[in-house]
Amino acid sequence: MKAVAKIVAVAFTAAVIVAGNPLTTLANGGENKKAATEQQVTVKYQGATNNAIAFKVEFENPTGEKFSLIIKNDNGDIVYHQQFSDAHFSRNVFIADTDSDIHPTFVIRTADNTEIVRQFQVSKTVTENTVATQL
Repeated sequence: MKAVAKIVAVAFTAAVIVAGNPLTTLANGGENKKAATEQQVTVKYQGATNNAIAFKVEFENPTGEKFSLIIKNDNGDIVYHQQFSDAHFSRNVFIADTDSDIHPTFVIRTADNTEIVRQFQVSKTVTENTVATQL
């Protein structure tokens, strides 16, 4: 009889452990949230067009939680700040082209204040092409 009671107790304990994980998930709003990782954010330089420098910002946000896209200028001043909740965020960002080098900083800040930062230095080099044609 003691052996049967022991088996029932072990089975009950195992069932509580297995069932506890989904119950914990439900207590956290029905989802198991993970902090955003570096691999989820991509910022790519697209080139210069019509007096603007273009970047493509992408963020894979499978939980659909709110996050902010923040863009800072050379001095660290925030020049853009907007909240989104897209699961597959993708935006083209255009920065006014200047005659000097620029150092934009892109920040993805999630609801749990995790920040993923991408910094760039864009240098402008002017070249002159000379073409000679025979007359």
